[in-house]
Amino acid sequence: MSTTSTPVTDTRDDTSPGTAPGAGVDPGQGAADLGVGARFSLHPASDDAVAVILDALAQADRRAVQVTTDDVSTLVRGTETDVVRFVHDVVAAAGRHGAHVVAHVQLSRGCPGEVACTLPDDVVLAAVDAPELPTTGLRAAAHWALYPLDDGHEGRPGDHMRAIEQAIAVARSRATVAPEHFVTRLDGDLADVLGAVADAWLAAARHVRHVVAHVTVTLHSPSWSAPRATSAGTAATSATSARTEVAR
Repeated sequence: MSTTSTPVTDTRDDTSPGTAPGAGVDPGQGAADLGVGARFSLHPASDDAVAVILDALAQADRRAVQVTTDDVSTLVRGTETDVVRFVHDVVAAAGRHGAHVVAHVQLSRGCPGEVACTLPDDVVLAAVDAPELPTTGLRAAAHWALYPLDDGHEGRPGDHMRAIEQAIAVARSRATVAPEHFVTRLDGDLADVLGAVADAWLAAARHVRHVVAHVTVTLHSPSWSAPRATSAGTAATSATSARTEVAR
């Protein structure tokens, strides 16, 4: 997800007829009914990788979510807030072991996706704020991509880039950002990095019925002890220095 366009402000009226958040949605429906959830996988670079993964999953409070783990990844079902908190807590727990660990996280909200979609194209789910995540003290770097699946409707063509530009503007308030090929790079405390991803995901969902976010997060990267090469091939500042650009 890379763009150099200036972020724009969405001027659409959240309460205009046909686009009111939550219009036509049964309040009794659960997260599974509305296509809210996440998939993630952990990849610790240590001899006791299995123990790190199992310990991280055990440490996170799963009382508010449904968790199913198979041989590829872990599925999490619950409200947006509970799903984001659980994923954050698992990744943080894995990071506290001190070894290099990479996490792949996919967040999805809305339909059509995993669930059948009976809502009109111009109806979105009710707006939800991202949860506050506690600072972890863990340095994180991530490659992030957002997919606002906005096909538009009669009288309004789909506008994917508008939602992406707005999401990048939202992410700027939480993490350090820099442009990379095909993705946006985020740097900061793990809570700020995942918080930026969640903020942007849910901000886009205010106007787009189905939004997917994908992020690859690294903790304790061994490459941080040496200069990082930029895409132009020059040496970048040492990984211990703060990055100050916002990635698109």
